[in-house]
Amino acid sequence: MRQMVMVGFLQAQNCTTLASAWRHPDARRDFTSAAYYQYIGQVLEAGKFQMAFFDDRLAMPDIYGGNPAEVVANGVRVVKIDPVATMMAMGLGTKYLGVGSTASTTYYEPFDVARRFQTVDHMIGGRAAWNVVTSVNDGEAHNMGRDVHMEHDARYDRADEFMEIVLNCWESWDDDALVVDKKSGLFADPNKVRRQEFQGKYLKTSGTFTVPRSPQGHPVVIQAGSSPRGKVFSAKWAETVFVGYPDVEDGKKQYKEFKDAIAGHGRDPDSVTVNTIAYPVVAETRSEAEDKMALIDTLYKEVDGLSLLSEALNFDFKTKGMDEAFSAEELDGMSGMQAMRNRVMQQTGRNPTVRDFLEVTRRGRPREAIVGSAKDVADRLEQWFVERACDGFVVAGTHTPGTFEDFVKFVVPELQRRGLYQKDYKGATLRENLGLGMPQNGWWR
Repeated sequence: MRQMVMVGFLQAQNCTTLASAWRHPDARRDFTSAAYYQYIGQVLEAGKFQMAFFDDRLAMPDIYGGNPAEVVANGVRVVKIDPVATMMAMGLGTKYLGVGSTASTTYYEPFDVARRFQTVDHMIGGRAAWNVVTSVNDGEAHNMGRDVHMEHDARYDRADEFMEIVLNCWESWDDDALVVDKKSGLFADPNKVRRQEFQGKYLKTSGTFTVPRSPQGHPVVIQAGSSPRGKVFSAKWAETVFVGYPDVEDGKKQYKEFKDAIAGHGRDPDSVTVNTIAYPVVAETRSEAEDKMALIDTLYKEVDGLSLLSEALNFDFKTKGMDEAFSAEELDGMSGMQAMRNRVMQQTGRNPTVRDFLEVTRRGRPREAIVGSAKDVADRLEQWFVERACDGFVVAGTHTPGTFEDFVKFVVPELQRRGLYQKDYKGATLRENLGLGMPQNGWWR
C-alpha cells in the first residue's frame, strides 16, 4: 500500500525557514549546540519521519538596505552554521532517521562534495542525503570570492557536469571492492576500483576516489528546482524532490508533468518521490490551533519579508516604495529565484509593486498554513496524497522544536490510523525507508 513520505524541513540557524521563528516564546535558544539538533532528530524519529533535511545559504540576507545592520538586529536568518557538520551531529543522535543537507554545485568542488557526503553516509550507517542546489544570490557569490552570481541556466549546465563527476566518484568502488585480507595482504581488489577522467565545459577532474561504497551505496540525491531548467535537472538526477505547489489542482497538474518528465529520461517515475511543503499548526482542538496561529502571525515583521525577497531576487527592495511598480528593466534584472518573480508577475497581470511581492509570495510568513485539529490537518494531507498531488510532505516549522512535537503528538497517530503513514521503519538505511533499492552503477547515464 502506498504511504506518505515525511521530511522535517530545517535550517542550521537561529530560526526555522520563518525568520520570525526565533521570536516565538517557546523557541529554544541553543541553536548552535549538537543537543538542540539531536533532540529535534529524536522527535522526528519518534514520529517515524523518513528524513530531516537542512536547507542552506552561503550568506546572510544582507542585500536589503545595502548592509547587514537591519537583518542582524532583527535576526533574519543571520546565523548559518555548517549544515553538513550539523547533519552529522543529528545522525549520531538518531538510529533510523535519514539526514540530508544542502551543498552548492556553484561554489564547491565535486570531489569535495562526493567525499564529504559519502563519509557522512558511512558515519551514520547509510542514512545520508545530498540536496543539490545551484545557490541563489550575489551575497553568496561575494562570500565565495566572486563578483556576481552565475547566470541561471549556466548554473544548471555546470551542475549537470558536477553530478556526473560526483556519481562517477561514488561508482568508482564496487560494493565488494574491499577485501582487507591480512593473511594474503590484499586490501582491495584493484579491478574493482576505477580512476576517473572528466573534461567538460565548466569542470574537469583526473584521479581516483578515496571513499568506498557506503551501506546504502551512496547518499540519496535530493533536488528542489522550480524553474523550467530546474525541473529538467530534477527529472534527470533526483531521487526525491521538494516542491511548493500553491494548491491541490495545480499540484496534481505539476505532479503528473514531472512524473512524465522522469519517464522521459528512461527512469521509473514511482521511484522518485515528490514532497510538497506544509506548515502545520495543530492542537487538540481547532480553536486552540487558531490561537497558536494568531500568536505566530504577531511575530512577523515587514523587514523579514523584504530582506528575504531581496536575498531571493538579488534586488534591494529598500530602494523602492511599497506601492511603486517595478520597471521592466528591473524585473528582467532580477536573478536568483526566477520562478518566484514569474509567479508574482503572472498573478498580478502587470508590473508588480513591492507590496505585490510581499502579498503574493508571503515571504517570511507561513504560506498556506494548515491550522486545526489532528483531523483537520490529516484531512488536508490525505487529500493531496490520495489525489496524487504529491507523495509526501516537507513539514516546515513555525518554531522549533514545538511544531514537530505537536505534529508527532497529534497528526502522526491520525495518519497511521488511516493507514496513510508508516508505523515503523522498513530498514536501517534511508534508501530502504524511501523504498529505493541499492543504486546500480550507471543508472544515470
